[in-house]
Amino acid sequence: MRPKTFLQCLLGLLLFMPLNGWAQDVIRSSTYIIEKKNKVTIDGQFLSRGEYRYGGLPLDENGEEKVDEKYAAFIMERSRLSVDYQRELLEAKVTAQHSGVWGQAGKGSFNLYEAWLQMRNRMGMFAKVGRQELVYDNERIIGNDDWTMAAQSHDVLKLGYENEQHKVHLILGYNQNAENVNGGTDYNNGAEPWKTMQTLWYHYDMPNTPLGVSLLAMNVGTQNLIAENDKTEYQQLVGTYMKYQPKDWKVEGSFYYQMGRNEWHLPINAWMGAVRGEHSFNPQLSLFGGYDYLSGDEHIHVPQIGGFGLQQYKKVNGFNLLFGSHHQFYGAMDFFYLSAFYGGFSPGLQNLYAGANWTPNEKFKLSTAYHYFATSDKVADSSWTLGHELELTASYTIMPEVKLSLGYSFMAGTKTMERLKRSKENGKLHWLYLTLNATPQFLNMKW
Repeated sequence: MRPKTFLQCLLGLLLFMPLNGWAQDVIRSSTYIIEKKNKVTIDGQFLSRGEYRYGGLPLDENGEEKVDEKYAAFIMERSRLSVDYQRELLEAKVTAQHSGVWGQAGKGSFNLYEAWLQMRNRMGMFAKVGRQELVYDNERIIGNDDWTMAAQSHDVLKLGYENEQHKVHLILGYNQNAENVNGGTDYNNGAEPWKTMQTLWYHYDMPNTPLGVSLLAMNVGTQNLIAENDKTEYQQLVGTYMKYQPKDWKVEGSFYYQMGRNEWHLPINAWMGAVRGEHSFNPQLSLFGGYDYLSGDEHIHVPQIGGFGLQQYKKVNGFNLLFGSHHQFYGAMDFFYLSAFYGGFSPGLQNLYAGANWTPNEKFKLSTAYHYFATSDKVADSSWTLGHELELTASYTIMPEVKLSLGYSFMAGTKTMERLKRSKENGKLHWLYLTLNATPQFLNMKW
């Protein structure tokens, strides 16, 4: 080979090497190491869920169901496109989302689900500002509510510090409907249930022990609905969450207390406690059980069908779950804390449950659970028991990016449930769903 031809080949090879290593994190040579500093990923989600519901229709004042059909069937969908950029100490993400029902008038809703920027330093401190998901502990108080098609994100500033054992987050937010000039700081019927929020979260992982403890303190401001001025009412929540995972056991416990005033200027005195345990006999089989107690309003009175009644409350004892992912805690049929009881006040809830998970292989999982529901405060002229719910779910991973889920639930409600919900629940409420969830990654590029 002639020297000129050899030099041309060597030069071409050297120029090609960086292109050939484009997807690698580091380009190595005998004399230096160049780290790639930028990363961009583009991810998608295509989620469709068909549901079939039978029973539980609302009643009119004469005790008759308002429509002839006792069932409903529909298909919901959610589509997302996310772009995430990362480099050392800096990250930014934007997620566009569409959600709705197949055939819906107006073709559903389109919104910017996430749009945030996060900056870090080398000492573990960070600042994250913009529209973002807030997910803490087991999501009982603050979660992204991902089961719902629209899900839940917040416009906030989050400041924090993290290392291997300690995490501290401070969340600050203030919401308005528009750039108010005439109207001051009034915030009614906005996209968020809160007007202003300040939250402090601390988490500690004990070294050499599978124990984690979190402390949560929140101050939430809502618009006063009866004052003539732009007064804001503030309610506070304080509490703790603990998780202990020795070998084949997983034990969780939480307690939260609420105080302050609600949007109707009523004083709040409410609390909740929960405990859950799970034991894995082997990688395929586990059993779980637990108990939730949420305080309720005293002297709940619901008039009989066709009757009238007026109850005046001077305080609120019903616990408010604020911004949690409720679907995963109080029964899959979401009878509690997603839909209100008659009159708007709550008799509280006791949820005693047990179940099992079976995973015969890495692709297939089968779960079953039983719930016993009761009020936590006495309802006049009614029993404590609300009903019994049985749940069966199965999931199958078709491929790493595609998962199929099937679920069935049956509720045997009581006369107390019928009375509180003003609907016919007793022994004939069925719910079936089928979900296809695909999460492809379109691009993963580093340079």
